[in-house]
Amino acid sequence: MHRWTTADIPPQPGKLALVTGANSGVGFHAALELARAGAQVILGCRNFDKAAAARQRILAQVPAAQLEPAALDLASLASIRAFAQAFLAQQRILDLLVNNAGVMALPTRQLTADGFELQIGTNHLGHFALTGLLLPAILTAPAARIVTVSSIAHRGGSIRFDDLNWTHDYQPWPAYRQTKLANLYFAFELDRRLRATHPNVASIAVHPGVANTNLFASGPGQKKNLEGLLVPFFISIIGQSEQQGALPTLYGATSPEARSGHFYGPHGFREMRGYPVEVRAEAQAYDEVAAARLWNLSEELTGVRYQF
Repeated sequence: MHRWTTADIPPQPGKLALVTGANSGVGFHAALELARAGAQVILGCRNFDKAAAARQRILAQVPAAQLEPAALDLASLASIRAFAQAFLAQQRILDLLVNNAGVMALPTRQLTADGFELQIGTNHLGHFALTGLLLPAILTAPAARIVTVSSIAHRGGSIRFDDLNWTHDYQPWPAYRQTKLANLYFAFELDRRLRATHPNVASIAVHPGVANTNLFASGPGQKKNLEGLLVPFFISIIGQSEQQGALPTLYGATSPEARSGHFYGPHGFREMRGYPVEVRAEAQAYDEVAAARLWNLSEELTGVRYQF
């Protein structure tokens, strides 16, 4: 088996990429390597200071990097709309959108600015809205890609259509698993909707395996109990590095072999570690009826209706 690494990334000059959550973890390393390959990269972060700090960290490694820091809070539809409106006003073409930003297994139920449960609001609804609003700039690209980052946590996930926002009986991990299944529903349904009319745009799903990012410390690590202590410690032992965890995202974003409607993750045991290969999601991720139902609900909740 060929072990695909950052050395296999094709040259990216002339391409414009937007990476959400680009200030840390998988998002940072994806942005770093895209910039190293010559792409112009917009660093979409919750606030401008985080984006500017990420820019400086990348410039320290790639002095010639073309980077644009941007305030883009996926937990705020107003922030998403403001970003998209400003971007479209510049009449630019977006070659690559990496839907990466996320939060995980928050110990207590929290809400976005729009009243959504924070995990579904950020991980799914925020990216659903962003992608839909930026679609005019994506459709005009000669060979655009939309890469959505899911997780092995989609296993055992289900969508609570009757209570998407967990107003009753909130549970951190099931709420997170719901969002990661939602990411797959979105990526696969987007592929189906694009395929007939816009074959120039690929919708690709990826997951990082178990990567030792700050998601574990800022999510379950907040708990002041044994789980809060053990989860980050356990992940520090079994997890792979952030750099390695970014490889499936970079593969989906750049590899000529990556195909629309497919799913990529690490090759190792239970897809927890390793190098990018095509993987198979759990059966429920391919439920087209449920995916269409979530799509319609997402349009209703965000007010963003896709114009293909």
